[in-house]
Amino acid sequence: MNKLLRAAAAASLCLLAGVAGAAGWPARPISLVVGYTAGGSVDLVARTIAPELGKRLGQSVVIENLGGAGGTIGAARVVKADADGYTLLMGSGSEVSIARLTNPAVRYDGERDLAPITFVGTQPMVLVGKPGLPAQNADELIALARAQPGKLAYASSGVGTPLNLAGELIKQQGKVNITHVPYKGASAMSTDLLGGQIDLAVMVLSSALPHIQAGRVKAYGVTEAHRAQVAPGVPALAESSALRGVDMGVWFGLMAPAGTPRAVVERLDAEMQAVLALPEVKKKLAEAGVAVAPGGPAQFAAFVKRETGKYKAIVQAAGIHE
Repeated sequence: MNKLLRAAAAASLCLLAGVAGAAGWPARPISLVVGYTAGGSVDLVARTIAPELGKRLGQSVVIENLGGAGGTIGAARVVKADADGYTLLMGSGSEVSIARLTNPAVRYDGERDLAPITFVGTQPMVLVGKPGLPAQNADELIALARAQPGKLAYASSGVGTPLNLAGELIKQQGKVNITHVPYKGASAMSTDLLGGQIDLAVMVLSSALPHIQAGRVKAYGVTEAHRAQVAPGVPALAESSALRGVDMGVWFGLMAPAGTPRAVVERLDAEMQAVLALPEVKKKLAEAGVAVAPGGPAQFAAFVKRETGKYKAIVQAAGIHE
């Protein structure tokens, strides 16, 4: 009985600590860190959500762009911040999960050192090719790559990025040898693809869509298992018999330093769920190719764990490292 009483008392103290940690919160503006420069997909999601979240919280949510090192500078800033609900991260798979699998210099563990709050949704990537490439669809492309091992090359925005991992997943599923050419950013990669200097590229769908619609590149397929609502005319790579196992997107979600009071996390999640249900928010995100699928802390944590396992298998099979 004494043990039961002590356990009940400890639980009550934890609950009171959580409530105390949230008392009067938020009393000042909140910093929402984006580990990338302005204009990218993570930044777009953050800037779509921040004003509405601020309205519901009664405090400004200020975007803090800390670009560099594949998002890890921004993530490290949040990991080291006080766990008080005033420093948050608009997280994505690159800095939360992939970085530590490919770069030994990354010291934090996204699953351990960040608290998941709300899963926002995913955006597909797309495999595109230069106009002069003879393959007209994914099946023909795989056949071409098999006939010319190592001759074709695909571009990504850097080693260890989701675009790189998607490209390696395509190679693994298709059992083909295509050379990876990492670029330092999406802009230079797009320029070389449009100019015919590189055969293929894996791009975020929102960035590639204007070029696809204008006929400047060939779209072989999106990397998620189903076609994107924003581009129904572009097939999924998984529709190809050789690429049925290709299912990978770029994901987005709100996170905080580990140890953030539960009451703060729950308040943030409740307000985020309301923001993501707003028609204008859903519309803007959908236009950018983001499929909104809100999930709370438990669902988000389980999702990150599954994605990390998927990333780890791709990284190990491809031998990706920085």
